Amino acid sequence: MDQVLNLSKKFWRGLEAADVETMRSVCDPLCYFVHIGGNCDLDKEMNAFSEKIFQPTEVVLNKQDVKDFGDTAIVISDVDYGLLLDGKPTTHHFATTEVFHKNNGEWKLIQFTFTALVY
Repeated sequence: MDQVLNLSKKFWRGLEAADVETMRSVCDPLCYFVHIGGNCDLDKEMNAFSEKIFQPTEVVLNKQDVKDFGDTAIVISDVDYGLLLDGKPTTHHFATTEVFHKNNGEWKLIQFTFTALVY
């Protein structure tokens, strides 16, 4: 499961840099994102970075766990995510559920869900 964990870390590095190309390289074209304030497909998510709606400032991965289910793997990441929203700095503590699926020997991110942590 090192391969899946490495893909997750690659996605997070891309996210922190607002590098749409890197994030897309990890994702299946049908990847879906679930946020606290709304849900969207891959194109809408990537547009939020391209249009600077999301402007990451820092990503701290506190812990990551991966579970293997054959051709499906789930990564739970405990993360502190700093970003500018409407020009204002914010930091959020999240657990993310990242679902990866193996198709034709290649792992791709198919679902990314943010859950706010309040502890």
